[in-house]
Amino acid sequence: MDIIIVGCGKVGATLAEQLCSEGHNIVMVDISAKRLQSTANALDIMGVVGNGASYTVLQDAGVAQANLLIAVTGSDELNLLCCLIAKKAGSCHTIARVRNPIYSKELHFIRQQMGISMIINPELTAASEIARILRFPSAIKIDAFAKGRVELHKVKLLPSFSLDGLSVASAIRKLKCNILICGVERGKHVYIPNGTFTLQNNDMLSVMGAPKDISAFFRKIGMETHQVKNAMIIGGGGIGFYLARLLRESNIEVRIVELDDSRCQQLAELLPDVTVLNGDGIDQQFLLSEGLPNAEAFVTLTNLDEENLLLALFAQKHSSAKVVAKVNRLTFHDVIDSLDIDSIIYPKYLTADYILRYVRAMQNTIGSNVETLYHILDDRAEALEFSVRTPSEITDIPLADLKLKDNLLICYINRGGRIFLPGGTDQIQVGDTVIVVTTVPGLQDIRDILA
Repeated sequence: MDIIIVGCGKVGATLAEQLCSEGHNIVMVDISAKRLQSTANALDIMGVVGNGASYTVLQDAGVAQANLLIAVTGSDELNLLCCLIAKKAGSCHTIARVRNPIYSKELHFIRQQMGISMIINPELTAASEIARILRFPSAIKIDAFAKGRVELHKVKLLPSFSLDGLSVASAIRKLKCNILICGVERGKHVYIPNGTFTLQNNDMLSVMGAPKDISAFFRKIGMETHQVKNAMIIGGGGIGFYLARLLRESNIEVRIVELDDSRCQQLAELLPDVTVLNGDGIDQQFLLSEGLPNAEAFVTLTNLDEENLLLALFAQKHSSAKVVAKVNRLTFHDVIDSLDIDSIIYPKYLTADYILRYVRAMQNTIGSNVETLYHILDDRAEALEFSVRTPSEITDIPLADLKLKDNLLICYINRGGRIFLPGGTDQIQVGDTVIVVTTVPGLQDIRDILA
């Protein structure tokens, strides 16, 4: 597809990289020639210097032929205006990033009245991800499929689980759980395991199943399955605000630590049932005196990655809290992984994944498309949910008779709301949604699972 991305920041550059890798034609628009040149040269794509809300600039970018325009500049209003002009100048779909909480209750109206295909709020997306983790703190990361009927949990294999040296099949038999181990991270390597694959302590497992079956799995290996009762959040910015609001909706007690006086007053007015503490989040004595040792969850959301990571390590040392740290940059990815922090949230990847799902859904060639997409296994594999809407060479044939791509696993089939782990005699039928995990990038249609 022909796609225009307006805004060459962290999210824009990440989107361009992922969409280029899938064979789309990308044109980037940004007012900064230096920033634009760096990204355009690295990805070998076309760049147009200028204001994305300018009709002339969008014409130069090819809006008349574009299938999609994505506006991810730092200004909500500019993003909305870019989409509005693109709709008038061409017939493309449009996606706008809108971050200001002022618009949060008006997004449906804005989308309908302006004809925007999708509006995404990165802060709300990140907060929703963190809230989901805190409702199930045993997991490092949680992704949902089939409208929540299937979940994918990432968990570290600890010696206390007594699964070291067992094959995947033996581990499942021992635990008597209706779950699927569909991915393993071991050091720098990732695997899509079969039943004979041997597990080792400190492996990162991606476990898929219905929520009740996932809960049973965690109970049997001795991990907590209930949501936290209280949380301490460091940083009262956009993510902190949305997270506090979501946690209160789940009756979780929340304390926010924020340094800026005026922001504290705003938060106190917007969140009357949240305790807002005016203080320095990196003051160790302040944190200890304000309840860190008794916190069940500790979330670091400052604007400095280094600060977030150090605070997370401090919290792990002085409490038994579930620790979540926000990281914006990935310069030292290997170092961050080695810190062994409970959960790391990358807002720009969450936003990019959300948009990428929409892009893939647009590529509806035979009536089958990607309903859901997540990058997993250290972003070296994908978990996808395909909707099967028309007959094809993969339907009504026993799975054992299908020649599938290597490093690809059909995990679950959702048939009319009934979720099941398919066996070799099961068949994919029209109307199903099919959940697949693979290290093969860029699958765009259910037929792509075939070798």
